[in-house]
Amino acid sequence: MRAIVVGILSSMFFSATFIINRAMNLSGTSWAWTASLRFLLAIPFLFIIVALRKNGRQLLTEMIKHPFQWLLWGTVGGVGFYSLLSFAAVYGPAWLTSGTWQVTILAGALLSPLFFVTVHTEKGERKIRQTIPLKSVKISLVILIGVVFMQAKEADHISLKAFLLGFLPVVIAAFLYPLGNRKMMELCQGRIDTFQRTLGMALSSLPVSILFAIYGTATVGLPSKAQLSQALLLALCSGVAASLLFFLATDMAKNNMTLLAAVESTQSGTMVFTVLGEVVLLNGAFPTGISLVGMIVIMAGMVLNSLANRKPASPKRSRTA
Repeated sequence: MRAIVVGILSSMFFSATFIINRAMNLSGTSWAWTASLRFLLAIPFLFIIVALRKNGRQLLTEMIKHPFQWLLWGTVGGVGFYSLLSFAAVYGPAWLTSGTWQVTILAGALLSPLFFVTVHTEKGERKIRQTIPLKSVKISLVILIGVVFMQAKEADHISLKAFLLGFLPVVIAAFLYPLGNRKMMELCQGRIDTFQRTLGMALSSLPVSILFAIYGTATVGLPSKAQLSQALLLALCSGVAASLLFFLATDMAKNNMTLLAAVESTQSGTMVFTVLGEVVLLNGAFPTGISLVGMIVIMAGMVLNSLANRKPASPKRSRTA
């Protein structure tokens, strides 16, 4: 239950992604700069946190052990997925990107067969391939129905090109985010904490982040002071707070694939928080009619997920492998 609550809190901070991304793109910031700055500006804050906890050397040791895996999965679960969200924000409104992002609630469950758990038996430890947690999938479908209701009213107001370019990149990102996160948990095996892993993934994203920064400079020039301020807020909300909370929640649930899928489905809260943020911060209209029904269905689905996963993880499953 605590993992679910932490996951919902992370979705609240992650909602800043869609609002600020859209605001930055409308102000003329390149999507490449948006993606790059989210990680470049988050690294100093994450570094300070890890340094104060005096466990930076341990993180460095882990990264040196498996440099290629850190570079690959850190980038996939870092700037890789986020660059697609930033690109999509150029073409689609915040409600479209945040709504499409809810595909991640199914993506996490569908990726389960790619991973194994170690089970203790009388003959010793044995690796068993994960199966798709059908209970979480059923509840996730309820949430997706709510998402469809929320988007149905607005879908008629955008072109096909804007819909596709604001939709397809987000679908890909929705799979990359849980894939990169789970691969990193599998690699680390609990040897480092959430703060270290978040910093490590941000550092792993540096090469691609720098390439995006170069591309952004070549296409639109350097960001203005106002755009840098927006990027700093984005880095703190999404790059630091949301990432730390989400990785903490998934670490709490890593030995229970059903609970892990439920934690990943809490990201559906981003759409609700995005809508509320647009209403409060950007003078947007509050959902009415079928859109309001959709919001209620999403919240009901999140409550169902919480109730369905109150039981603790099975003691037989010790870790993912």
